[in-house]
Amino acid sequence: MKGSRPEQAALSRDTDMSKTEETRRVIEGMVDGLNDHRIADIGEFFSEGFRWMGNTGCGSKTGLQEFQNNWQKPFQAAFSDKTCVDEARLYMGEWAAAFGRQEATHSGTFMGIKPTGKRVEIRYMDFWKVVDGKIVDNWVMVDFPHVLAQLGKDVFEGEGWEAFDRGARVPPAPEKAA
Repeated sequence: MKGSRPEQAALSRDTDMSKTEETRRVIEGMVDGLNDHRIADIGEFFSEGFRWMGNTGCGSKTGLQEFQNNWQKPFQAAFSDKTCVDEARLYMGEWAAAFGRQEATHSGTFMGIKPTGKRVEIRYMDFWKVVDGKIVDNWVMVDFPHVLAQLGKDVFEGEGWEAFDRGARVPPAPEKAA
């Protein structure tokens, strides 16, 4: 990139590294709470006005009540016997990040698909900011296209770039390569 560059990592630049262990305790407790399928008392880990910012298909939630009503309850209604497995976690001051998967049974309607009883893998990435012992922000990416594919729906209608990986299609390239 030539010329001026956009500012990078502005949100985490001034993190207080002395908060790392507190952040770790909050995140580990919250993940245990989610694995215990807690809803009513999950506020132990979240500030009342926290922001949950998901990718398209997941939506965004402002506040604990919206998170409970518009994420936790519908998610648990669609997927039972759910276990969260963080494959990696990173902690830095007030910040934490993780990626992993949830393993669950498709036992309720999900995105218009009636229950199949299939065990599915739900991949995700989370980034959290913890202030005063509570999660105030949570950026989330949940791989709903992967979940839907396991339930027999290809949201890309055969146009996903996995076709390039399999050699089924030739990937396009820019006319003028850098």
